[in-house]
Amino acid sequence: MEEMNKPPKPWETAFQLAWLQASSAQFEAFLESCKNISEIYRTDDEALIEVGRLLVDFGFLSRARWCFETVSHRNREDMRAELHLANLALIEGDHINAQKKYKALQLVLPENSIIKRNLLLSQQYDPTLSYEDRLKSARSWGKWAISRAGGIKTRPAKRRITASESMPLKIGYVSSDFCQHTVGLFVKNIIQQHSRNLIANVGNPVEVFVYSSGRISDWVTEEIKRYSKFKDVSSLDDKSLVDIIQKDKIDLLVDLSGHTAGSRLTAFAYRAAPVQVSWLGYFATTGLSYIDAVLLDKWHAPLGTEIQFTEEIFHLHNGRLNYQPVPWAPEVSPAPCLKNGFITFGCFNNTSKLNSGVFDVWSSVLQAVPNSRLILKWRTFADEKFSNSIFDTFAHIGIDPNRIELRKASFHADLLQEYQHLDIALDPFPFTGGLTSCESLWMGVPIVTLPQQNVVSRQTYAILNAIGFPDWAATTTAQYISIAKLLASNPEQLQSFRDSLRNHMRSSALMDTIKFTQELEAAFHDIYHKFSQ
Repeated sequence: MEEMNKPPKPWETAFQLAWLQASSAQFEAFLESCKNISEIYRTDDEALIEVGRLLVDFGFLSRARWCFETVSHRNREDMRAELHLANLALIEGDHINAQKKYKALQLVLPENSIIKRNLLLSQQYDPTLSYEDRLKSARSWGKWAISRAGGIKTRPAKRRITASESMPLKIGYVSSDFCQHTVGLFVKNIIQQHSRNLIANVGNPVEVFVYSSGRISDWVTEEIKRYSKFKDVSSLDDKSLVDIIQKDKIDLLVDLSGHTAGSRLTAFAYRAAPVQVSWLGYFATTGLSYIDAVLLDKWHAPLGTEIQFTEEIFHLHNGRLNYQPVPWAPEVSPAPCLKNGFITFGCFNNTSKLNSGVFDVWSSVLQAVPNSRLILKWRTFADEKFSNSIFDTFAHIGIDPNRIELRKASFHADLLQEYQHLDIALDPFPFTGGLTSCESLWMGVPIVTLPQQNVVSRQTYAILNAIGFPDWAATTTAQYISIAKLLASNPEQLQSFRDSLRNHMRSSALMDTIKFTQELEAAFHDIYHKFSQ
């Protein structure tokens, strides 16, 4: 109650206005508002930190860096600024620097869960790290999380269900992303189908509880609320969250975040449920020995992948993902090369996924296809300095920057429209696309990908296999270039792909929500009975 009665800070009204301006794409006004707050409240560390965070959210990295560095130079003990500077390095694809900063922060704040989480996540983007390095870091985190939660805990007893009872398993989904986020969009229809199966008593039905630790509520959130027992736990600490989960008598608890932003994985270290599982929102081991299983598929996790995980791998035969397009997805447009007379490649993925190896291969693709262009799109391209660094990188490799177009963020409906400007999508590596790849294919744009050893490098590969186009996946960088060149050599075939990809997707396991959900529920039952003995 005291928190609610606190008077607003003097800069909060101006900050709210800036947020509204950015959310409605009034960026000139937004930048002016941020500048005014930064100048008026220059001596207020919290004001600068919050403005810097807001600037990062909308891609203005250089202005954000000024805010964080101002605080850091003035107050060396304020680790918030240093943490945000480390995050900036990750966003810019400077993975070595990001990890160096996170490790330095850990020495000062060894119990800070966000720093630990961000370090683990940053390692998934770094092409130089081996799976052994990642596994070692994850195991270390798992031991820390268990110690933090009070030490070793025995598995909670399973519910007693008599032979005369036919009771569904109680499944708890935990995430901060039950909104228009990759996780929310992927899981929304699954939760809806869970509800339908429960009502119809089809297969191995489950009763779904949703524990939402996020602070964003939108149309996806409302859809999920309609089909689950939804609980907002965003204000609860781990122990309070665990108390609610145990009061609800959850049989199998599913983490949908791993070590991504907003994760509540530390609550799983309390062993909140008899069986605990990782699925969907993460792409590597959690490192927590209390997570019994991870749900993957034969494409994400071929034989041998088990050595990368502390969890036991359970394969979903129809794939790890189930995709449904957003209702505002536009119709597929003609292949732009037919009008332009040249091929346009593109990538709409997070710039954290870009690295020197990706730039080298993409440059070779451009060299192999004369007069071709490359469009990159992400919110960070709103930043002029960062954009210039991308142009300079390509120029240094020998690609005329005039062949590169960088586009900043837009509303989702507008982003989907922009696929009309792409002929072929180029997947980054080792961190490949997920939802982005599904959307590219839904808009009729084929993707060239390079699966490697780690699971996150095989996301697009799995999607392509699920819809029947495994030939777009390369085994070497040379083959990646050859596939891109071959696709580019046949504009008529590119048009044919645009005309047919949606039908391929609709008829594939990737979009069969009913079948996918039934298999998922069967897997939950199998895992529960295996680990709750």
